[in-house]
Amino acid sequence: MATDSSPPAGSADPVASALTEIMLAVFRVNGRLLEQGDRLVAPLALTSARWQVLGAVALAGEPLSAPQIAEAMGVTRQGAQKQLNALEAAGMFARHPNPRHRRSPLYALTDLGQRTFTEAMALQQGWATRLSDGLQMQELQATLRLLDRLYERLGRQGDTP
Repeated sequence: MATDSSPPAGSADPVASALTEIMLAVFRVNGRLLEQGDRLVAPLALTSARWQVLGAVALAGEPLSAPQIAEAMGVTRQGAQKQLNALEAAGMFARHPNPRHRRSPLYALTDLGQRTFTEAMALQQGWATRLSDGLQMQELQATLRLLDRLYERLGRQGDTP
């Protein structure tokens, strides 16, 4: 007689099935967030990806390297670097030497970068206010706790699923 608690072959674990549905919902929501975020910040000559990179440094309150930005925003280092190069060319970032790593410079927001991020967040605040209409604080807090727990677990599992 088997003593493990795994479901019999051919049947799905209901908790794992529910988590799978959540994962799919997160993918769909992410796609819509990026699509609508692009439209929201287009007047500022930004995309959602560039807004994310600006936000990583703005929220850190100090210059960051490309790998630090990538980690903070959950993107690849190459993806972060591509956006940093475009934002630097647009005058929103200034590159500085990194005393801890000679080949990985630090990126600091310029005045233009800080103003653009502040404008983007003002647009985001109105968007969030409209989007949150009718949602319950308790549900939002529970959702955030769950997503934070999943994020932590995924980080502990390493690179392999």
